[in-house]
Amino acid sequence: MQAGQISIVIPVHNEAGNIDAVMAEAVEVFSSAFEDFRIIAVEDGSTDASWEKLAALEPKYPQLIAIRHPDRAGKSAALRTGFLAADTFWVATMDGDGQDDPQSVVDMVSKIDLTSLDEPALVCGCRTNRTDGANRKWASKIGNGIRRAMLRDECPDTACGLKVIPRDLFLALPFFDSLHRYLPPLTRYLGFDQIYVDVVNRARISGETKYTNLGRAVAGFFDLMGVNWLMRRTHIPARELLFAPRSDD
Repeated sequence: MQAGQISIVIPVHNEAGNIDAVMAEAVEVFSSAFEDFRIIAVEDGSTDASWEKLAALEPKYPQLIAIRHPDRAGKSAALRTGFLAADTFWVATMDGDGQDDPQSVVDMVSKIDLTSLDEPALVCGCRTNRTDGANRKWASKIGNGIRRAMLRDECPDTACGLKVIPRDLFLALPFFDSLHRYLPPLTRYLGFDQIYVDVVNRARISGETKYTNLGRAVAGFFDLMGVNWLMRRTHIPARELLFAPRSDD
């Protein structure tokens, strides 16, 4: 892996109406901010023309790597595919629907040293101006409150798609379909520090959200129980010298 660079993984599902603008803006912003970068767009079983559009954009943007899942596997699986393809210490994530501002990625990356893997090990975006409507806002508020109470993490917006995390740490976490929603509590439980950065949330220009409140609540309940069990059954020793010094005698 290469120090001093950044990979940005963007999962894409049925975003044919947004992907041209998302990639154009991302390349423009990141070209001004980073000496070298890669955008890894993972198309996850779309039923529209998302893959065809991404494939057409690859020759235009040499920084873009497009990968395709023939069948939909979910956002966490798309992120994992992107992380496996990355070759940098640090990886940032953002959504492909145009609601994330690429400048937010730049602001978050400014909080770490790309040439080292020192703490903090996770930078979380926190949306200060949710544009999803009152029902989604209330559902997220309730869900975040329950999650914080059970898992004892302090992240106010764990579902935000904007994250910056070391590649190897992400890949070392136990994989399940909603892993992307539990990066803050899992990394915190493993003893890593994290910081939160306010980010901009923009309204969709095209397409529809991939989740409903009911579907998210049902899946979230079982995920929450599973993560709670996993943390209770995982014991991490304190970060101290575990072995006695070896004698030279």
